[in-house]
Amino acid sequence: MSYLILVRHGESIWNAKGIWTGWTDIGLSKKGIEEAKTAGDLIKDLPINTAFTSDLIRAKQTLDEILKIIPKKNIPVIVSPELKERNYGDLTGKNKWKIKKEYGEEQFLKIRRGWDVPIANGESLKDVYSRVLPYYKEHILPLIQQGKNVLISAHGNSLRALIKYLENIADNEISNLEFGTGTVYVYQLDNQGKIISKEILGAKQAQ
Repeated sequence: MSYLILVRHGESIWNAKGIWTGWTDIGLSKKGIEEAKTAGDLIKDLPINTAFTSDLIRAKQTLDEILKIIPKKNIPVIVSPELKERNYGDLTGKNKWKIKKEYGEEQFLKIRRGWDVPIANGESLKDVYSRVLPYYKEHILPLIQQGKNVLISAHGNSLRALIKYLENIADNEISNLEFGTGTVYVYQLDNQGKIISKEILGAKQAQ
């Protein structure tokens, strides 16, 4: 049995302003740093062998704050662009709530949470899934199969894509899954990567 711990980064400066961030490299707000510290407190008693993070600063800052709190030191950290947030293309840098007014709630929800909804010059969640899953299967799942415990600090959509796979969530149901900043999912997996148990810690509304 292994732990797979998923942490969404703390609130970023653009999260606080309601701006779609995507691949823009924006750091954590003061609140986001506190959320990261809280996530560390929530998991400090769990054994961790290896940590993964995306290459965006908000995920790396979150992991840094967690590693300051958990007692085990010198945990190997692997930085991977495959775990980065969804590319929001032409919507990057725009205010979400203004877009909601412009497009209407139904279309806004499709854009924000849908499975295969294209964005000009960006990615759908399906596209994110297509880069996250091969990486997970090649680099993370083998550690799980060896009985290692893994922590991933990443983003709302890269983690939603992974959860879709782990929990076998249907395409038309994935829009119901939200993953708030600073939220922690703790899975216990068997040596084939199948879920034994799941716990959600510090859950809050997604931004």
